[in-house]
Amino acid sequence: MKLAEALAQRAAAVRRVEQLRARVVGSARYQEGEEPAEPAAEVLAQAGEVLDELERLIRQINRTNSTALIEGGGTLTDALARRDVLRLRHSVITAAADAAAGRDQRGAVRQLRSELRILSALPVAELRAEADALAKEIREVDTLIQRTNWEIDLIED
Repeated sequence: MKLAEALAQRAAAVRRVEQLRARVVGSARYQEGEEPAEPAAEVLAQAGEVLDELERLIRQINRTNSTALIEGGGTLTDALARRDVLRLRHSVITAAADAAAGRDQRGAVRQLRSELRILSALPVAELRAEADALAKEIREVDTLIQRTNWEIDLIED
């Protein structure tokens, strides 16, 4: 099985656990004299089975990510960490540029010449250019990760 397939299975398992959780919560209590919508203990047992499978998948994915080498050097785990930090950096730079451009101040316009002007403490154009460069790097790293996910075989238990 390819790593990408395991990632899809992991996502499906997470969704399934959430569905089972909601069903357990909905059936955990019922009014005297009525029957629950479904047997909560059975649904809870199903959730346990899916969680066991999820744990196995996560272990295999993590093991694979930490040993899979990517183009340009490093492991897949290194690339994932790089992408996560690039996304955070992009978010901070974009927020700073938006704030410096006055995007947070809806309709704040100077009415009279005697009023104080609001000035930008940061170079908005430079921040926007930096954000664009970061977005490009995020796309490149993400493409490398996705390609590797389809090329690498999952390490089995």
